[in-house]
Parts: sequence; structure tokens; C-alpha cells
Amino acid sequence: MWDPAVYGRYAGERARPFFELLARVRAENPRFVVDLGCGPGELTAELRRRWPEAYVHGIDSSPAMIAKAPPGPTFSVGDVRDWRPDHPIDVIISNALLQWIPEHRDLLPRWLGHLAPGGWLAFQVPGNFDAPSHAAVRRLCASPAWAGRLGDLSRYDPVDGPEGYLDLLAGLGCEVDAWETTYVHVLPGEDAVLAWISGTALRPMLDRLSGDDAAREAFLADCARVLAEAYPRRPYGTPFPFRRVFVVARGPGREGS
Repeated sequence: MWDPAVYGRYAGERARPFFELLARVRAENPRFVVDLGCGPGELTAELRRRWPEAYVHGIDSSPAMIAKAPPGPTFSVGDVRDWRPDHPIDVIISNALLQWIPEHRDLLPRWLGHLAPGGWLAFQVPGNFDAPSHAAVRRLCASPAWAGRLGDLSRYDPVDGPEGYLDLLAGLGCEVDAWETTYVHVLPGEDAVLAWISGTALRPMLDRLSGDDAAREAFLADCARVLAEAYPRRPYGTPFPFRRVFVVARGPGREGS
């Protein structure tokens, strides 16, 4: 179960890639804008501020997240894999969602098919699955202490790099802008990296251990130990490099295409 409070602990750091993605979407007067995997909806509200005349709708699979959504846009609970709008969409945004969907490379062509002519598809995904944070958790899940309960949950490479998405979407007739950025976040407090990934990468493990408080606390203690070794705390905080992959694709059918 997604916890909006844990997820939102670093709202500023998580919002920054969204705004950098949105800055390269040059839609002028879209009528319909959809945010797929909208979470608690604060960033969906930013889409409404960007395009105040548009109908903006957010979809997320977590009722707890949607329950926190702000006024302005409309929202619904749903699985984005089942999403099929009844009219063309001018802008589709997806922020830090597709890494959770193993078949998303097959999903993207369908989403392109939902665009109006010349419409925009923009998404960003974490690209840090080979980082020390994820490597340490993978080793922990595969260790004798946890392999029986968690060994199947740690994924290694669920996303492509910019070149992979460029090749896929350009091959479907899109004009594609794809890039990557590595942020170095400075996280405050003790066990800072554990606090960060508790709201994202550790959710499958913590959900699996829900109802067994002793096992959950033991797993978190093990995570705190290996993450502190990988990311030593400094006097000013804990530096945490975080690579992200961005893609903005404009579909075919625009004037002059």
C-alpha cells in the first residue's frame, strides 16, 4: 500500500524532474491533458495551472493517493494499463511510473494511439537501478536471511536509457527529445537514503512483510545498515546521486509533418 506521507517526504526533490520534463512540452492550447500515475495529485494541479483552459485528469492505482488529491483537476482510481479514453488526448504526462510496469514498452505505442494529431507524450523514469542503493537492496533480498520471502521482488533493469526510448518512439513516427540527468540530492537526517527509498523502491518488500512487524523492522534495520555503508553521512547531509531518464515525444499528424 502506497503511503502518501512517506512518498511526499521529499516532495521538492521529486517535483524537480516533473518541471524539467514539463518545460519541454510545447503544447500551446491543449483541450485534454491526462496525468497517468498522478500520485497525490499536487503535480497534476500544476498541469492545470500551466493550461488553465484544459480539462486535466489524473489517474492512479492507489486510493490512498487519490484521497489526497487537490481540487481543480479531476481524478480517478485506475490501472493505467487498462486506460482507454473515449476521445483523443492532447498531452499525456507520466512522471516516475513506468518503472513499475514491466510491459511498458508495449504500452507506449498504445498511448501514442490515444493522442490527437500532433499531440504530446512526456514521461520520466528513474534510471538508477544499478546505483549502490538498489544493488545493496538486491543483495539483501537475495541473502539467506531474506531470499525465501523477498528474493523474487528485486528487479534489476526495468527501464531503458534515452537511446532505447528514442529508437522505439522515433520508429513510430514521433519527433523525440530524450535525455538523462543525474541529480545529487543532499538528504537530511539519519538513515536518509532509507527514508527516501522507503516510499518507492522498498514498497514491494514492505508490502510483502506487512502484518509481520518483527520481520519488517528487522528488514528495515538490515537496509539501514547496508545503505549507511553505501552512502556515508556528511556534516551537511547525505549526498545521494540519482539518475533520471526523460522523454518528450510529439506524435505524427501535426501541420507540416
